[in-house]
This record gives sequence, structure tokens and C-alpha cells, in this order.
Amino acid sequence: MGEFELIRRYFSPLAGQSRAGSLVLGPGDDCAIERVASGHELVFSVDTLVEGVHFPAGYDPEHLGWRSLAVAASDLAAMGAQPVCFTLALTLPEASPEWLDPFSRGLSRASRAFGLELAGGDTTRGPLTLSLQVHGEVPSGAALLRTGAEAGDFLCVSGTLGAAGAALDYLDSVSPSEDERAVLERYHAPVPRLNLGIALRGVASAAIDISDGLLADLGHILEASGVGADLDCQAMPVSSAVTRLKGQAEALRLALEAGDDYELCVAIPPALWKELPEAVRTQLSIVGKVVSESGITGIEGSLVAGGYDHFGSK
Repeated sequence: MGEFELIRRYFSPLAGQSRAGSLVLGPGDDCAIERVASGHELVFSVDTLVEGVHFPAGYDPEHLGWRSLAVAASDLAAMGAQPVCFTLALTLPEASPEWLDPFSRGLSRASRAFGLELAGGDTTRGPLTLSLQVHGEVPSGAALLRTGAEAGDFLCVSGTLGAAGAALDYLDSVSPSEDERAVLERYHAPVPRLNLGIALRGVASAAIDISDGLLADLGHILEASGVGADLDCQAMPVSSAVTRLKGQAEALRLALEAGDDYELCVAIPPALWKELPEAVRTQLSIVGKVVSESGITGIEGSLVAGGYDHFGSK
């Protein structure tokens, strides 16, 4: 199968799935054309996934199709952006329909679910690697940033934490238990908090998505804002499935240190927290507060704000 037949068969059908209506010209020309509405700003981010680094060799291609776009879209959620479109640069060893059919299914499902239209991309032969750039829009000046957290703000996280990290122990399970299936679902099919991010515009003083672990990603907010944090580990929304599988202590460690949850961590002033609709507050857990002194307190001494670092020491 040639490159252009591959694109026509598997990726051209993904054009036209955006809810924003901002993509003027999609795949098929030298560039795509995107219209940015008056009074809005373009928000964009890129993520690269490499076989053997971000997902195991032989990983299910349909899971990979969904997961790759979810990971990229989570950055839009962290900025409070309305999804518009994405590009895909795909390097693969061979153009095999046995791989491309399920991959494109997973990618198409994610594209529809997240409201992201395929704007274009590139394909080439080589070790399996995916680079996805996502574009979104926000009203001018309304993007959620890592800067802005102030002493006294509540620190909140969405959903539950630790399941995706725990799932790494069960990726090869032939007959997973109910709890194992629950954590595997969080790894294979993360759901970026796009609507929540939009709802937190004008409310959250700082925000980030949890990709490398809560402590590591919270650390980016604290560094950018010039503040510290006092955490309440008893309030941490630990996955109940992980607690049953791993025990309370290990479940807490995973909630704090493991990555791939793709939940949001936000700082919210107490006065604005009270004004949030109940439907938004119920998606969040208050896990601490921002303090003026640098560093993170309230965690066990054996835990460090490490998280995942591609170029960190082994």
C-alpha cells in the first residue's frame, strides 16, 4: 500500500469531525487553514509517543489510536481550551491493514469524542512513533496557566488517581479480575477533562494536567507561581480498585507519584470555589492548599516529587 492510498483509506475520513467549525481547509493540500474567531486565541501543543517508551512493544493498535489523541487533548483541557483540530505525524515499520484498521478505529472514536478534526499530517517508514499536535481556542486572556496560584488557594484534583500507574503491572494479564480491568481501562482509554477545563475558566488561578504524577506536575505549578503546597493525604482521591489490589499505602504512593492519569490539578481561591456549580465541584477533590513557603509538606518522608522525567537519572 502506498503512502497516498494509506492516507485516503485510513485518515481522510477523520476530517470533518470538529464541533468548533474553525477548520477552513483540512487534509489534501500543502497546509491546513484554521480560522480563529475574533476575540479568541489559538492554543496548541504537541506530544510524541515512541514504542517501548510511552507504550509497550506490540501494544493493541486500537487502544493506541484512542490513547494517543487523549494524551494530546489533555493539554487542551489543562488550558481550558475548546478543541478544534489535530495533526498526526505517523512513523511505522510497514503499512499493514491488520495494524492500521484498528488504529484508525481507535483514533476516529477519540476524534469524535473529543471534538477534534484531523487537519493533516505526515507518514513515513521507520520505528513506530506518533507525534500529534492539537489545536484549541480560548477567549482572549482566558487560558488557564501554571502561573497565578496564591497562598490560601485550595488545591484540587479531578477524578481519582493511581489507576493508570497500577495498570502497568497487569498489561500482560490473560484473565484480569474486575479490579484489574478497571485499572487497565484507565490506562488504555484515558478521558481528558475538556469540559471541566472550560468550566474552570475565570475560576482556577492555575492549572495543569496530571501526566507525570501529581507531585511532579503540582511542582510545575508551584515553581511557576513561586509558592508551595500543604497536602492532605487523607483527602487524596485514591482509586478504590487500586486500594483493593495494592493496599492503602501503595495506592497512596501511586496516587501521588504515578503518571498517566490525565486528570486536572488546579488551584482555586476559596471565594470562587463557593460560587462553582455543584456539578463542577463534585468532579473535584480538595487535597490541600497553597502556602507562601516553597516546597510540598504533608506527605510521607519516603515520597519525593519525582514523577516521570525522560532525561532524568536512572
